[in-house]
Amino acid sequence: MFSWSREFSVAVMAVSVMACAGSSWATEQAQQRRAGRDVRQETRQGSRHTKQECRATDQKSNSQCRQDKRQTKQNGREAARNIKY
Repeated sequence: MFSWSREFSVAVMAVSVMACAGSSWATEQAQQRRAGRDVRQETRQGSRHTKQECRATDQKSNSQCRQDKRQTKQNGREAARNIKY
């Protein structure tokens, strides 16, 4: 039979602990990416709605409505970045 050295046993345990920590980190990262993606998708819907409302009320020109949509999307991107990083 094998005679395991103490150093080898300690090294195997250390690698096992690091592998477990790495998998929980990867899971956390995946959850953050998913949350950021959800925010961006909601933002797309909201920006479309913003532009449609703007055009329906006819208070601004189309280019001004487009700027409102862009600003709404930019705010959503910033919120997604805050979640992700």
